[in-house]
Amino acid sequence: MENQKKVIVACGGTGGHLFPGVAVAQELKQRGHEVKLLISEKKVDAEASKKYGDLDFATVPAIAKPATLSLKMIPFLWKFWKTKAKCTQILKDFGVDAVIGMGGFTSMPPVIAGKKLGAKTYVHDSNALPGKANRMTARWCDAVLLGLEAAKEYFGGSKVEITGTPVREELQNIPSREEAAKKLDLDPAKKTVLVMGGSQGAKNLNSLVVEASKAMPDIQFIQITGNLDHDRVKDELGDTGGRHKLIAFCDDMASVYAVTDVVVMRSGASSLSEISYLGLASILVPYPYAADDHQTKNAEVFEKAEAALLRQERELDAGMLVADLSSILLETEKLVNMSAASAALGVKDAAKRVCNVIEKG
Repeated sequence: MENQKKVIVACGGTGGHLFPGVAVAQELKQRGHEVKLLISEKKVDAEASKKYGDLDFATVPAIAKPATLSLKMIPFLWKFWKTKAKCTQILKDFGVDAVIGMGGFTSMPPVIAGKKLGAKTYVHDSNALPGKANRMTARWCDAVLLGLEAAKEYFGGSKVEITGTPVREELQNIPSREEAAKKLDLDPAKKTVLVMGGSQGAKNLNSLVVEASKAMPDIQFIQITGNLDHDRVKDELGDTGGRHKLIAFCDDMASVYAVTDVVVMRSGASSLSEISYLGLASILVPYPYAADDHQTKNAEVFEKAEAALLRQERELDAGMLVADLSSILLETEKLVNMSAASAALGVKDAAKRVCNVIEKG
């Protein structure tokens, strides 16, 4: 292919960075470019990347920056230098033309290495309030790509493009509700709630959902608990006759989303991009310890658009959750309006937009 590029996609650390990175890699490959994805050595990256056997992955150490005045900065700087050196070797061996970091400190070493090797460099940020790592990485980038317009003000000195956040290929053609319900052993005619706690965990939220489920016997639940909380939630839940499915880790989100009417979840940017792509209403419970409370800022974008209800975990109890779910699921017009508002926030061609920027160079 003429003008074929060799592109590094740095996307490790969390699903919120990995899945948009996979979406970009899939689109680049489809266009005939050569792609290598850099992920961390974390278990979450290893598990999630297993299902993408057609993509080329390499691991680099994940590094998180401590407070600037902390004594931990000394080992951090040493690790950072070692990771950058490893990235430089990978990029040289690959013959890199462009590097795109999908966020977090895992993106910074490959972007800096790419810049020093003369490659075109980009960083993508999905959040309404960009992370400190991305704001720093932007200094070495030819352009900053954003998932949400609200983040633009934080990158005043950079060339900025609003691309939306890419959604992985398998969510672009989800099965029918009937097919998905059959696969998951659920009733397609019943209203269904999906619960996702996110990679940081959600022990308290998981327990509130169990209580709410017991008060809503006519509603189906699919609850993705996370590996560490699965057995505890299973004990709390007891027997529901199959209408409440517990999943520790889900590798078939296409089927799960296909049967879902409303989502109860954290407000990580990647998950929000998926539900808006699919036009799903939501109740958003931001992770209370997220850096700079950025998940609340993401949720506020959806609340303002009337696509979601925003509930802080400290204020939420099972009774409120039952009332919120009932008000959405039992008022058809409200569910339809919230779903439409969610879809209006989604960017259907985000991966294409990101790849267009890379191709233009």
